[in-house]
Amino acid sequence: MLLKINHETRYVYDTPVQYGLQQVRLRPKERRGQAVKSWNLEVEGGKVELSFEDQHCNHVDLISIEKGRTEISIKCTGEVENTDGSGIMGTHSGFAPLWYFQQSTNLTKPGPETRKLVALLGEDFESDVARLHALSAAVVEKVAYRTGRTDAETDAETALKTGEGVCQDHSHIFCAAARLLGFPTRYVSGYLMMSDRVDQDATHAWAEAHIQGLGWVGFDVSNGYSPDERYVRIATGLDYREASPISGMRYGSASEDMIVTLQVQQ
Repeated sequence: MLLKINHETRYVYDTPVQYGLQQVRLRPKERRGQAVKSWNLEVEGGKVELSFEDQHCNHVDLISIEKGRTEISIKCTGEVENTDGSGIMGTHSGFAPLWYFQQSTNLTKPGPETRKLVALLGEDFESDVARLHALSAAVVEKVAYRTGRTDAETDAETALKTGEGVCQDHSHIFCAAARLLGFPTRYVSGYLMMSDRVDQDATHAWAEAHIQGLGWVGFDVSNGYSPDERYVRIATGLDYREASPISGMRYGSASEDMIVTLQVQQ
């Protein structure tokens, strides 16, 4: 499936910004089942200072905001061709070893609620794949999908207590619980083409666990299945902070509004 993507993130400030940097992970990965046919990143109100690969082989652009600007726009357009591999990404590669993906972070640190969720799963599964699909279903049963109840700083344990969250929260909970079960696990950010629309609400997030004999396998916890050809992988990491599409800092007291437009279509 050939997917066409148009994605613009616009930041508007109420006073001029004197200095700011954005760390941008918005270039798709060339990976098993995913071929990048074309990709272009344009910046208005700033410039790309340098580009590099991080420890997860994510492509990172470091973008500075032009002094005195009250607006900056980051726009990505391109085409990505995918094949359906039933969520299987295969053999591990990259700079970070597998054991790195078994450590918890501030956003995926397991607590009593996470341990309770794992305990309720039981042990009667025919395979590791079946166990992890059961975990995925248990996360959604415990935490209903609902926007506006959590934010980028909400950790897995808090989302479990809240009982509501979004794909980011589902992925963090899955990572925390799967690591308790002994699986190396990572957070994935990217795009998903929803079949009933062209305009998408936001970028998407899911998780991947490393299973003996299969390698990395994806689990879209929020939707209840493994990623197929409608998914475009952008970045991976231990959690949202390591795989976030855009993160940054700025000097000054300016308040910020963010406007996102995203189209993904076949």
